[in-house]
Amino acid sequence: MLKKHPLQEEFPEFESKINDLKVSNEHFKKLFETYDEVDHEIYRVESDTEPASDEAANQLRIKRLHLKDEIYQFLQDN
Repeated sequence: MLKKHPLQEEFPEFESKINDLKVSNEHFKKLFETYDEVDHEIYRVESDTEPASDEAANQLRIKRLHLKDEIYQFLQDN
């Protein structure tokens, strides 16, 4: 089953903090928006709406993972 991976579902323990930081911190807002864009792009590739090579799809997944790690660290530190 294909599905998106919104940050609020990935980090439910930080849901309130995510919502607050999106409004109050420009760096976090940019990280959030970039993650959301990459996640949406992966969804489009996986659902064959936007075909891509396996290599391109894997690169997007790696990018999403790195963003997720950076966001998690940011949430822990702030």
